[in-house]
Amino acid sequence: MELFDKCINFVAYKEIEQAGLYPYFQPISSEQGTEVIINGKKILMLGSNSYLGLTVHPKVKQAAIDAIKKYGTGCAGSRFLNGTLDIHIELEEKLAKFTKKEKAVLFSTGFQANLGAIAGLVGKDDYVIIDKSDHASIVDGTKLSFGEVKRFFHNDMQSLEKVLQSIDINAGKLIVIDGVYSMDGDIANLPEIINLKKRYNARVMVDDAHAFGVIGKNGSGTASHFNLIEKTDIIMGTFSKSFASLGGFIAADTYVIDYLKHFARSLIFSASITPASCAAVLASLEIMQNEPELIGKLWANTNHMRDGLKSVGFDTFQSCTPIIPVLVGDDMKVLQYRKMLFEEGIFVNPVVSPAVPKNKALIRLSLMATHTFDQIDFALEKITKVGKHLGVI
Repeated sequence: MELFDKCINFVAYKEIEQAGLYPYFQPISSEQGTEVIINGKKILMLGSNSYLGLTVHPKVKQAAIDAIKKYGTGCAGSRFLNGTLDIHIELEEKLAKFTKKEKAVLFSTGFQANLGAIAGLVGKDDYVIIDKSDHASIVDGTKLSFGEVKRFFHNDMQSLEKVLQSIDINAGKLIVIDGVYSMDGDIANLPEIINLKKRYNARVMVDDAHAFGVIGKNGSGTASHFNLIEKTDIIMGTFSKSFASLGGFIAADTYVIDYLKHFARSLIFSASITPASCAAVLASLEIMQNEPELIGKLWANTNHMRDGLKSVGFDTFQSCTPIIPVLVGDDMKVLQYRKMLFEEGIFVNPVVSPAVPKNKALIRLSLMATHTFDQIDFALEKITKVGKHLGVI
């Protein structure tokens, strides 16, 4: 088969497009607040990962503007060579303090942070063990490593223990999990994972992309939430959610970070995070720590939405965070659901197979601290109306 045949034969999206159900790459022509403008129409946003609503916060925007005025728009090189700014160092120090780890290092994206950390640490004769619901960046990080990959059933501690039992006790082992799972909206069983880590001589890395700003003291993540910071070896974070920017980081003991700074290829061979992005994170971090009422509002909104969905019969899986999946079932039906909600003035994310098991397609809702109860009640009314029309409830 010629190389581009797969491209020529890829027509599935065109069929969905012709049916008027294609949901992806929708251009937004406004800032990402609780309401956005799409095709000239104001839409209630229930698909954003800006959990604290800081992408539109005046202090965050001004910090980015000020950074551009001082440093320009880019760093013109990698951190390894000419691309390290003093604000990179400042942010790393503050993130280390925030996560209560000895040291942190910045990456240009959260995806690259996972690639660099996993591939950099897991070598030949080592093992990397992942939850079957882990993010794609974790999966791709394991593929770039030279170690053997093992998987366990989602949040199933018996499954994880069976995997650990199958590996030589003296072999290098890294367990990598999401702190908050981006589709299911549940929290990893970190206490039991730490117990298994100690029993089977492993290390643990937690991807807190969807946990920062959501759980833990002042939104400081999963290890903080369970009071297990000292026993959690590596904490990863991304800036594209609660930190209202773009980039990522790894926090760990000094010797781990120093090693990654010299062996994480996605760090060494990528341009460094832009000055504006870095300054936006610094401002977001300050707000997160000084205004804990934002997290309280996020949880009030989350509980209001989840309680409302459950009261009319929707299945929200095991979600216990601002990520709320709503089971629809059939792939085409979930695309119809998304379109009908859009026509009613609501933006949601449809999730179809193979991202979820067949006949488990879902609508993924995500709440922000800046949503109002009036907006949530409006959304509940429309979600219920469409759900009844399609026979979901």
